[in-house]
Amino acid sequence: MDIIRKNKYYILIGLLPAVLLYTTFVLYPIVRSFFYGFYSWNGLNSPKFIGFDNFVAIFKDSVFWLSFRNNIYVVIFSVFAQIPIGLILAYILSRKLRGAGFFQTAFFIPMMLSTVVVGLLWSTLLNSQVGIVNILLEKIGLGRFAYNWLGDPKYAMFTVCMVIVWQFFGYYMLIFLAAIQNIPEEVMEAAEIDGAKESTKLMKITMPMLWPTIITSIVLCISGSMRSFDLVFVMTQGGPANATELMATYMYNKTFSVYKYGYGSAVSLVIFAISFSLILLSQTLLRRQLDD
Repeated sequence: MDIIRKNKYYILIGLLPAVLLYTTFVLYPIVRSFFYGFYSWNGLNSPKFIGFDNFVAIFKDSVFWLSFRNNIYVVIFSVFAQIPIGLILAYILSRKLRGAGFFQTAFFIPMMLSTVVVGLLWSTLLNSQVGIVNILLEKIGLGRFAYNWLGDPKYAMFTVCMVIVWQFFGYYMLIFLAAIQNIPEEVMEAAEIDGAKESTKLMKITMPMLWPTIITSIVLCISGSMRSFDLVFVMTQGGPANATELMATYMYNKTFSVYKYGYGSAVSLVIFAISFSLILLSQTLLRRQLDD
C-alpha cells in the first residue's frame, strides 16, 4: 500500500491513455447512442428530434415483443441450465477424481472458442440434410427424432438455447470449482468429526458458503443472455419467421438493414433498461433470501 501511495501520480499517468481510449471509443458512443434514441436519423441526413416517437413505435411493434419473449426464454433457459450443470460438475470434479483435470479442460474448451465458430459448427452439425446429428439419429434407428432443428419455428429457439448452454456451462463450472476449493478444509473436517454425512455437508456447509458465488453467477448469466447476439445471428439471423429473434438482433436489423439509426438507438436504450431492471430485481430477491 505504501508503494501505491508514493507512486499514485505515476500510476494515474500510466492509466490515463487507457482511460481516454475507453472513454472515446466505448463510453462516448454509448451515451451518444442513447441521445440518438430521441431522433429520427438514417445515418446520412441531419438528425430530427421526435421525442418519444421511437419508443412508442417500439412498444407497438409485435416483432419487438416476440424478441423480448425470446430473450426472456434465453435468460430462463440459461439460468436454470447453465448454473445447475456448472454447479453439479464443479462439485463432482472437486472430489479429486482421476482425470478431473482433463474433464475441466474439456468442459471449458467451448467457452474458449469464438462464438462465431461455435455458431458455424453447430449450424453444420444440425443441418437438416447433411448434418451429422440427423444422420446419426437415422443410423441408430431414431430417425423419427430427426428434425429441421434450425429451420422449423417450433424447434429453432430451443436448439439455439441448447447451443448457448453447451458453450457457457463450463465457464460457471470453473467459477463454482474455484469457490468450492476456497472453502476452508477445517470446516469440512469438523463436520466429518461430528459424523455429518456427505449430503449434510453439501446442503448445510457447501451450498450456504457458495450462495454469494451463485448470486454473482446468476447476475452474469442474466446480463450475458440479455446481450446474446452473435451466436443467434450466425445460426439463424433471427429466423425462421422471427422464431429466434432476440432484442439485439432486432436492434441490428432495424439499424443496419433498414437504416433506422435513431430507432435502433432507442431499442438499445430499451434493452439497457430491461437488462438493468432484471439484474437489479434478481440481486434484490437473491440477497433477501441470503439475509433470511
